[in-house]
Amino acid sequence: MHEYLTELAGNQRVGEHGLVALDWHNGNRSVLVDHELSGLVVGTTLATTPEDTYRALLEATAFGTRVIVEAFRGSGVPVEDLVIAGGLTRNALLMQIYADVLRMPLSVIDSEQGAALGSAIHAAVAAGSYPDVPAAAASMGKVRRHAYLPDESRSRAYDALFEIYRELHDHFGRDVGTMRRLRSIRRGAER
Repeated sequence: MHEYLTELAGNQRVGEHGLVALDWHNGNRSVLVDHELSGLVVGTTLATTPEDTYRALLEATAFGTRVIVEAFRGSGVPVEDLVIAGGLTRNALLMQIYADVLRMPLSVIDSEQGAALGSAIHAAVAAGSYPDVPAAAASMGKVRRHAYLPDESRSRAYDALFEIYRELHDHFGRDVGTMRRLRSIRRGAER
């Protein structure tokens, strides 16, 4: 299903679906740190399709990452390079969305088993095969540098959507208790 929705969503232009989502389906774990928050999709109409919603949710994860990156930068922590590992790398559309939203090139580890590789690197150091983790990683790990590059026209279009995302993020995450009240009603009904 993901491959099918990715194919359909990949045929859309940025903003074509007219949606912005908050992907807080398990709360917000970074920046807001509030597990009571929930997901939201704004802009749906009778013409909204499954691939519209799917793409909006993919974009929401990238927007959320941008909020995190901006928080790091705002706190004086430079974010100059992102290396992606794991299942996300299997979705080229998602990776391109991230590059465009973040306005940064994305590098990708050259292993389908990043966690296993990390464990092997640490085991090799523990076994004395390498003096430290950086030396083992340099020898055992490979990175495809700048595998995804941002496209300026798409990045500009995403900037406009990100402004709306940020408004929703701050409104529902900081200013009002709508999502928390809904959770409370749900818990009451479940009792």
